[in-house]
Amino acid sequence: MTEFKCKECDREFSSHQSLEDHNNAKHFKSEKKPAAAKSSFNNKYVWIAIGLIAIFLFLWSTPIIDFKPGEYDQFAQCLNDNGAKMFGAYWCPHCSDQKKMFGSSWKYVNYVECSLPNRGGETQVCIDENIESYPTWEVNGERIGGIVALTRLSELTGCELA
Repeated sequence: MTEFKCKECDREFSSHQSLEDHNNAKHFKSEKKPAAAKSSFNNKYVWIAIGLIAIFLFLWSTPIIDFKPGEYDQFAQCLNDNGAKMFGAYWCPHCSDQKKMFGSSWKYVNYVECSLPNRGGETQVCIDENIESYPTWEVNGERIGGIVALTRLSELTGCELA
């Protein structure tokens, strides 16, 4: 009787088929792929290149932040210094138009938001001030409803429109 012996664990088997089954179950070794068959995406340099390209595309598509002063910065600051303020609502198209007139200088205007989130009513400040429409400007104790031209605001406050 011929015995077959496992080269890995020295076990003996009565048939070649038993030895083969044993080797396949216990000592299975995967076939190594040739180096050329490896996917190029496993290469860390490819991933680095993809990352750098993604960063470049993101930065290229992001608008450049403009740190130059706005056209009406001094005028808007002067309005604020003279007590002028605008009451408005985030959802009001006329308020939005008024804000656009100031451009990036809007940040210097004294603005009072009158609307609660989801148009859930009016803020207490605007109720107390008896604001009835948007936008409403308050300049030198006088109330002016609607969009007000910058030249008119200049006349009312004495602020120079540059």
